[in-house]
Amino acid sequence: MEYSREGRRDRDKVQEKDKEFVEKLVKLNRTAKVVKGGRRFSFSALTVVGDRKGRVGFGFGKANDVSEAIRKSIERAKRSLIKLPIKNGTIPHEILGAFKASRVYLKPACSGTGIIAGGPVRAIMEAGGVTDVLSKSIGASSQYNVVKATFEGISRMMDAKMLAKARGKSLKELWG
Repeated sequence: MEYSREGRRDRDKVQEKDKEFVEKLVKLNRTAKVVKGGRRFSFSALTVVGDRKGRVGFGFGKANDVSEAIRKSIERAKRSLIKLPIKNGTIPHEILGAFKASRVYLKPACSGTGIIAGGPVRAIMEAGGVTDVLSKSIGASSQYNVVKATFEGISRMMDAKMLAKARGKSLKELWG
C-alpha cells in the first residue's frame, strides 16, 4: 500500500468516488440465540442506496456485528440498483406495488408537495432523487415487505421513452 504525505492510504480517493451514493439504514434488527454459555446476538440490516439521480437499490445483510451487517447490506444494495423514472421531481404515473401482504400505492405530486410517505418508502424516494410524491402503505407493515413492494412497483414503472417505444410511436406523437 502506498501512503501519501499525510499518512493516509490511497483508498481515500476510492471513498470519495463511492460517496456518489446516499446510504440509508431502514431497519436494524437484533436476534438472540440461547446457547450453553448465555445468549449469542446476531444482527440484520436493511439499507437503501441511491444516487439521487434516479438509480436506487436495497440490500439485506446479516452478521454477528452491527457494522459488518450494515456493510454487507450496502454492498448488496449497490449490486441491485434499478432505474427509478423521474419526471419534474416526481414519478411519471400512479402505481401499486405488492409483495406478500404489503401493498404500496405511489402517486405523483405537484412540485412543492414534498415526500409524503412513511419510513421505508420515504428512504427509497429520497435516495432515488424524488422530491414530490404521495404514498400510502396498505396491509402488512413489515419494513422488509414494504421495501420489496415499493421496488416491485418501481420496476414496473414506465417513463415516456419506454411508453412511446412500447406503443411504436415517437415522443412527439405521444405528447402531441
